[in-house]
Formats: sequence, structure tokens, C-alpha cells
Amino acid sequence: MLVVMSHVATAEDVERVCAAIKAMGYTPAPMPGAQRTAVGLVGNDGRVDDSLIAELPGVAQVIHVSKPYKQVSREWRPEHTIVTIAPGVSFGGTDVPVIAGPCSVETEAQILESARAVKAAGGVGLRGGAFKPRSSPYSFQGLGKQGLALLALAKAETGLAIVTEAMDDEGAHLVAEVADCIQIGARNMQNYSLLKTVGRIGKPVLLKRGMAATIQDLLLSAEYVLSEGNPHVILCERGLRSFDSTSRNLFDLTAIPVVHQLSHLPIVADPSHGTGRRDKVTPMARAAVAAGADGLLIEMHPHPEQALSDGAQSLNIPQFDELMVQLRRVAAAVDRFISTPSAAGK
Repeated sequence: MLVVMSHVATAEDVERVCAAIKAMGYTPAPMPGAQRTAVGLVGNDGRVDDSLIAELPGVAQVIHVSKPYKQVSREWRPEHTIVTIAPGVSFGGTDVPVIAGPCSVETEAQILESARAVKAAGGVGLRGGAFKPRSSPYSFQGLGKQGLALLALAKAETGLAIVTEAMDDEGAHLVAEVADCIQIGARNMQNYSLLKTVGRIGKPVLLKRGMAATIQDLLLSAEYVLSEGNPHVILCERGLRSFDSTSRNLFDLTAIPVVHQLSHLPIVADPSHGTGRRDKVTPMARAAVAAGADGLLIEMHPHPEQALSDGAQSLNIPQFDELMVQLRRVAAAVDRFISTPSAAGK
């Protein structure tokens, strides 16, 4: 339920509504706006009797949110949420940030070369896994704490924002010490304990859609983070499992406008995992920007043929440079802009 206050409502009126919500056994969530304040009611899983609230002084309207994902819903917040992960790096506005880098942090030389290339091409953030969930227990699992230290080194040199994955509650706290944004991977989208943990940590979260998850599943997972008090969530479309083996995954571009219709949260696209094929990354990245994606997550490796994970879907440096040139043209055609490093970092 959402209580919309009159534009002449006083602070006392708002506090009176919050007190009434608390008396009903729920949690109030005041949301000051440019013209008026709204107060959300959190903690209910069904329709709430609004008779005690609707007639309070200063109340203009009571809206019953019909979606199971309440705080994530457009009904809860009509305007776009803009999530800022670092100075000059924001998702949800007219600018389109590009976060790029290797699937895994492998060596100091590799991650520093990657970071320099990302910044030189116009990217504003560095991605790279220190902790890697892999289908096989015998595959490279990442460098762990050493990988985080190398990401911190890359950030210190280039000023790029850091996005890296947390796999469990303990790892989330370690990642939060270095990263500007904590990534929750597709395999952990419904790891509710982890979602609650990153919600309590409060750092921005990039939440990837699960490999067999519906859009409602994704939005309900985001609700877990918001319900713990963290509104800084960026959704990510990264492809679904399909019966067609032509590409690794089925990249669902329709998820971008659908999420924009249902939710106020920004959504970015990951065409690298979305296709699993290097030659498909550039065309699908262009398409994602045209479809309205609020950012891009791109896998780029200085030497993809030597990569310890996902080399087949990683662009090399010249390919990434060319992609950035093309993305600027596409963004301009739809009245948007690719974010530049001059506005972010050093």
C-alpha cells in the first residue's frame, strides 16, 4: 500500500501516517518527492484495510499496490530510480555507462592492461571476477582475496569503478571493501540469504537474471534487497537457457522495455553472457542500447585465447575499441549518450 500525501501536508501529517502504519504492525517507508511525500507500507503480503489511514489529515490518496514486488514496482515509484555507484557513474538516466573487463582476474599484468584499455576506449567501470562460480569444480574458481587486491590496484591507477561478484555472505563483505557495486550472478539470483546480506550492506547491487528466471522472478529477487533497506539495485539481462544450441544463451532484449514498464529500477544488458559468442557481442550490444538499456556489461580480455574463463565470448582490445565507437553512434540516434571517463574517476 502507498499513501500519497497532499502537496500541503506538513511534517506532522507525515509522522501521523507513519505512526498509524506502525500501530497496524507494519513498517512505514517515507519517500519525499519534489512536490509531495508518499509513505509506503512494508511488511504485508496481502491487501491492507486503509480505513484508519485514508481519513488522516494530509492524506490525498491511498494506492493498493497489486504487484507482489511492491517496492520495485512502478506503482510504488512512478519515476525512474537513478543508481550511482561512483562519482560520474550512474544508471537510469540519459547516459549509458559501459562496464568492461575480463571474466576473471588472473594476474596483475592482465587486469591492469584490461583496466587501461577500458578507460582508453571510454568505459567508466571495470568488471572482473575475484570469486568465480563455475559449472565444473575443476575449472578456475578465481583468485579470491588476491583478485580483490588486484582490482583495488587497478582502481587506484585508473579511477574506474569496480563491479565484481559475491558468491556468499562472507564474500559479500569482502567484496564490499573493494567494489563500488556488488554483482549477484545468475546462479545466485534466488540465493535469498545473500540477497538479504547485500541489502543490509547497503552498497549498490547489480542483480543478474537467472538462467531460467521469469521477469517476475527477477523483480521479486530485487524486492529482497530493497526490503532490507537498500534501494540501490541495478537489474541485468544476461540471457536465458534455450533449446537452441546455436548460441550459448537466448538474449532476451524484450526484457529491457518490459522491466522499464513494470519497475522503476534501471536495467543493464550483458550481451557477452547473453550470446556466449564473441562475434555476436557487438551487434547485440548495439541492439541493447537501441532498446533502452541503462548500461552495458561487456567481457573484454587483452588475450582472449589465453583466458582462464569465457575466452570465447570476450572481445579483444581492438574489438572493444571499435564497439565503443559504434555504441556512440547508436546512442546518439536514440537521443542518449555513452558515459565518458572524464565524468568518472581520475
